[in-house]
Amino acid sequence: MNSVHPPVLVVGAGPVGLIAALTLLQNGIPVRIIDKDHHPRIGQRGAGTWSRSLEVYNFLNVSEVNSLGKSAPPGRWYKPGTLEPLKYSPMVPHLEPTPAIPFHAFKLMGQQFLDVILRRHLEKFSCFVEMGTELRSFEQCDEGVTAVLAKNGISETFDTKWIIGADGAKSIVRKQLGLTFLGESRDDIQIVTGDIRLTGVGLDRVHWHLFGNFNEQGLSLRATDEIGEDGDGWQFFLYGRELDLTKIAESEELVFETIASLILTEITFKKVVWMSDFRANIRMVNKFSEGRVFVAGDAAHVHSPMGGQGLNSGVQDAFNLGWKLALVQKGLADKSLLETYSAERLPVISEMLEMTTSILDKATASGKLSAVQSPILYMLGINCRFSTVVLDEFVTSVERKPINAYGVLDEGHLEAGDRAPDASNMLQVGGAEPDTMTLFGLYRPWYHTMLVFAPSLADATLILGALEAYDKSVVRSAVILPSPASVTPVASPDLVLFDREGYAYSAYLVEAGQTKVFVIRPDGVIGAIVHGAEGVKKYFSNIFLDA
Repeated sequence: MNSVHPPVLVVGAGPVGLIAALTLLQNGIPVRIIDKDHHPRIGQRGAGTWSRSLEVYNFLNVSEVNSLGKSAPPGRWYKPGTLEPLKYSPMVPHLEPTPAIPFHAFKLMGQQFLDVILRRHLEKFSCFVEMGTELRSFEQCDEGVTAVLAKNGISETFDTKWIIGADGAKSIVRKQLGLTFLGESRDDIQIVTGDIRLTGVGLDRVHWHLFGNFNEQGLSLRATDEIGEDGDGWQFFLYGRELDLTKIAESEELVFETIASLILTEITFKKVVWMSDFRANIRMVNKFSEGRVFVAGDAAHVHSPMGGQGLNSGVQDAFNLGWKLALVQKGLADKSLLETYSAERLPVISEMLEMTTSILDKATASGKLSAVQSPILYMLGINCRFSTVVLDEFVTSVERKPINAYGVLDEGHLEAGDRAPDASNMLQVGGAEPDTMTLFGLYRPWYHTMLVFAPSLADATLILGALEAYDKSVVRSAVILPSPASVTPVASPDLVLFDREGYAYSAYLVEAGQTKVFVIRPDGVIGAIVHGAEGVKKYFSNIFLDA
């Protein structure tokens, strides 16, 4: 270790901890990341990634999740006791990408593979996960946190400034903080899930195969090339009250027998690679932090696997926290900014628990494991319009409706606190060479991006002047013009983009003659929608010290 300790200790090196660490490292904050397991976890686990999380990976330059992740195969349901198809249905509706939503997709990538990819990105910053290292306890004061760690039976005292607990449902960080973890345990819902190697006559690798039903006994099989070799890898789920799932989870032989009883075809079983007995726990913390210590992901909330929102929500927790913690650690923002992490995530997670529990209840009531159809699951409507640090001068407080943090995306309505849309085919002008780019190509986790929509560069000048007071490393700007005629030949120090297809003006709901300013936070959320320079200053006064 360096003699100067990294200011952030991340406990838990699953995807949530890795995203927290990567966000901080990209912000220039050194991190130490530990995991109590001696070896990286194996298994597909929660393999589904929805649109909003794909955007997070994009902002972090982790392009592999989108490029290497697989689309959901179509579902094939079978008549009981046969290999005769009963129905075919997409497991997830197919949606075409648009200029505003380039990642309008659901991608499948097992957590084992995802962890490898994220660790490689950390290693670019010379940050390596310390496996077999356990957090035993910690004490915090106004200046920092002292953690007691253990590795190979040897204790270490480690002084740091902050701790992020991404250490799962049994989180030692959450327990030590004394946060409540209220909710319910659904003993009636039990699932055995895992990775298996097998081949079966008539069992193609093109479909997601579903046998039996959710209440009595059933099986889900999805082919994946991340497991095994020669096309014999699958992720499986066994469910139903007629199965003794606790017993099945203890025996590879019983897993083979149970699957064989549900699929009436000749099967060659090779190996159960990994499996786990899962019971539906639906719980969340009362707050996401206490002092200098935070929780994220399963350490903060656990829920039904229905809808595949769990890992996605944890990744978004970490991304919300990362940029705020970086600004505070750099001395650029007051510690009070960190209170907005809990304030912004609590309503989102609360509504997400309600929604995923509702999907679970429907499956239990009908006995059918149906395909997911709700657009809400793409997570593009998640917002923090209610946050104390967002500012919208175009929405009066009277207009503000009740909190609907987990809403369905409405592209005809845009407020501060919403996800910032993308826009493609933007032409960069005024530079040596004309260049095309996307708005998402501008947004990154270590700075705010101010978009000035203006009829001409002259109209934007005064607003751009307001940015001179801010550190260029944490605030950048771009002028969005509706037509090339409005560009003066004078070289501008700021990025000037011509919206030649009108995609940006359309997505941000700006009229051609209008001047409107959007401040995009480092997490891809619209922090402010304002008229001009004064609004920009007002927004940043809630973010930066001495702004």
